[in-house]
Parts: sequence; C-alpha cells; structure tokens
Amino acid sequence: MPHAQTTLIYKIAPRALWQAAEAAGQFDGAPVDVADGFIHFSTAGQVAETAAKHFAGQDDLLLVAVKTDLLDPAALRWEPSRGGDLFPHLYGALVLDAVASVRELPLGPQGRHVFPALEG
Repeated sequence: MPHAQTTLIYKIAPRALWQAAEAAGQFDGAPVDVADGFIHFSTAGQVAETAAKHFAGQDDLLLVAVKTDLLDPAALRWEPSRGGDLFPHLYGALVLDAVASVRELPLGPQGRHVFPALEG
C-alpha cells in the first residue's frame, strides 16, 4: 500500500473555520467536506497542488497536520482522486487529539501559498 509509511496528512482550513473547530473540540469539515460526506486531506506530496487548485489566492489559511495513527482506522480511507492518486479521506469528525500542528499558510508574491517543510 503506497500510504503505509504516511504518518502525517494535511488539511488546509480557513482560520475562522479552524477556530470554530477548536472551540467545538472537533473538526466536522469545511462545507465541501460536509457535502461530500468525508473530510478531504492531502499527503505532503499532494498538498501544494491542493492549495493551488482549491485555495488559489486565498489568504488567512492554516495548514493542519494530522497524525494518521491517532485516527480511527475504519474511518480513514485512501481513495483515488485526481489522476488516480490515492487521497486520504476521513469519514467522521476529526478529533483534535490527532492534530500534530497548526501553522500559517501565507500567500507568496505570485499568489501561491508558501509551504513550510513537510513531513509525511
């Protein structure tokens, strides 16, 4: 399985949405996640493309790193998406205990997001 080594997956979230999740004690997903029935995540190798495709030009975003080993294994599924790549999808709420870090995701001068070094 190509994702067997992955320990961190990533969620890009608007700051206000993430702050509401912290206040609620769990993250139920962005509107697109709720509509699709699962929370969309990306691997370290996928997240920059996700940002460019779905968050182009948006500021005030956060990059949330999540430890896969702290998620319910029955709720985390790796499913094909863009070009057949397997993407992590969480069927259920994200418990905040599984969050490894929350970092700023600033826009660079060209309107593309500037990512920190990523693990995963």
